[in-house]
Amino acid sequence: MKFVIQRVKKACVTVDGEVVGKIGHGLLVFVGIADFDDKQTADKMIDKLTRLRIFDDEQGKTNLSIEDVDGEFLIISQFTLYADCRKGNRPSFTSAGKPEMANELYEYVISEIAKRGFLAEHGKFGADMKVELLNDGPFTILLDSEEIIAKRDR
Repeated sequence: MKFVIQRVKKACVTVDGEVVGKIGHGLLVFVGIADFDDKQTADKMIDKLTRLRIFDDEQGKTNLSIEDVDGEFLIISQFTLYADCRKGNRPSFTSAGKPEMANELYEYVISEIAKRGFLAEHGKFGADMKVELLNDGPFTILLDSEEIIAKRDR
């Protein structure tokens, strides 16, 4: 599982000309899911995501979590995070999770973030989405479950 996390002043996602998710100050999170991911992996990634101290305190140091700043989440599915560009010029997406399983885990991520008391706006799985954001910093982080969780036999 991969999360590309952007600290934003605001962000929104549009599907077919209609805004389906919109936040103010918070985190825009692009979520990539692989075939080997599961709820246990998602739980560990969500724990890390919600505890990251990447917001500025009164001294301008990144010491505050999203909870500390009363921030919001915009969660966007993005299978292209599993693009394999090693051969040729056209990316392969064979490592990306199969749609039914990936959608289930994507919905799980959204619901678990909401269960923790956060606003968890989101896009529409599999849709052609237009994402607008005002990156704060800019500040962008990649969380990869293979680095967050000890590698296990697959």
